[in-house]
Amino acid sequence: MRGLSILAVLFLAGACGRYFPATLQPSQQQGAGMTVNDDGSITYTLDRLAITLKPMADAELNRLASPSGDTSVNPYTFGEDSAPGEDWTRPRFTVFRVQVANYQYPKVRLDPIKGHITAANGREYGALSYAQLYEYYRAHWQGRTGQGRGKFRDRTDMLKRTMFAGNIIFSGSDEEGYIVFPLLDDDVQRIRVDLEDVAVRFNFIEEPVETVDLSFSFERDIRRGFTPSDAVREN
Repeated sequence: MRGLSILAVLFLAGACGRYFPATLQPSQQQGAGMTVNDDGSITYTLDRLAITLKPMADAELNRLASPSGDTSVNPYTFGEDSAPGEDWTRPRFTVFRVQVANYQYPKVRLDPIKGHITAANGREYGALSYAQLYEYYRAHWQGRTGQGRGKFRDRTDMLKRTMFAGNIIFSGSDEEGYIVFPLLDDDVQRIRVDLEDVAVRFNFIEEPVETVDLSFSFERDIRRGFTPSDAVREN
């Protein structure tokens, strides 16, 4: 019986090991040209070119409406779905909003697929393309007609409409959208988001001849226990 009691204690200790990550926040230490903003975003400024990156909480993403008005088909989150008996909804992806305001160069291009995350503990995550997310949701499509087909179409339409496209941004223009990464592992607290080869000058055949590499640093708190704290739940 004593052995069983010890096993029970160990089991309960393991059960306490659930992790509830809060939304990413900017780290205090940033590179040259970086400014931390009050809304939790970071802006890189080069003369009159501004590139802003903001980690998105699920609560913010859930406010995106589908064309049909069905919030459960949000392609970036699990909506408000949770396991039976719980009010905690696990994130589906790691999502950032990127905004580019170009009032400096004739044209600029930021390729979202060249974005990647490096965690302080060595884990790495590459940006997901529209094609990868399309296949992800097609694999979840239950049936080829009816409601399953409609939800699949709504999700992919929203992705196409809201993901950062990576188009040429001409002088005096702005562009914004979301860059999507896989869900961070529970043991990740500090990350660096790299946006590489941002093209700011091109030759006569539209090949980049001058690029910049950007690094944005973020961190988050992770609560361990049976239920998330109010601060984590709101995120």
